[in-house]
Amino acid sequence: MPRVQYGEILIEYRFIEEESLKSHYISVERGIGVTLKGSAISTALQEKLILKKARWILEKLELVEALDVEEIVTGSRLQYLGRKYYVEVVKNVAIQRVEVVFTHSRFVIRCPENQDGQYFIQSAIDRFIQEKAEMKITQRMKKVAKETGLSYAGIVVKRMDKRWGSCSGKNIIHIHSDVVKLPYKLIDYILVHELAHTIHKDHSKTFWAEVARHIPLWKTLDEQMSGMKL
Repeated sequence: MPRVQYGEILIEYRFIEEESLKSHYISVERGIGVTLKGSAISTALQEKLILKKARWILEKLELVEALDVEEIVTGSRLQYLGRKYYVEVVKNVAIQRVEVVFTHSRFVIRCPENQDGQYFIQSAIDRFIQEKAEMKITQRMKKVAKETGLSYAGIVVKRMDKRWGSCSGKNIIHIHSDVVKLPYKLIDYILVHELAHTIHKDHSKTFWAEVARHIPLWKTLDEQMSGMKL
């Protein structure tokens, strides 16, 4: 796989030749990494294009990688509300099942003597994320709806397949619980996006105009979200 040096960091990428494309495009996708698509060009020009977008690429890689599940041990990092927090795993004979405690500076994962396997730890983290997402996303939606003047019939926060959010024909909004791992600027973008669907069910020009009315820099945020597929 080709790579290019950016300061002290090596950025690996793959180049996909597509002669039908009029320009060259860079994407960063979960489980795939950095991809450059476009007509055939020299390696030197490929590297130039990657370097031109290097800072954006590194930001996207950090966001995408933060959502990946890894083995949780002391020293791991967990993503929550746009930041990575240090993890401390400790055994506690006084508890019956794995508990996750967030101290606002780190995550402390308390495990019974006989229950410190990754399955139980990840299950406890999933419970924590679900509980916090239900509380914070529901509260945030009320705030965003009030600010935008857009109304909705209800909100459901849960794990979903292949999407961050959706809006039903009856204006029930579904939000993926992992949204709570993202920075508030991206959370708000997702919420406004789904609220805009309460009046425009497609992605027409009028839909995007409604989004832009509330988030003028939506294109920048949409670029950050693209590739962060679930």
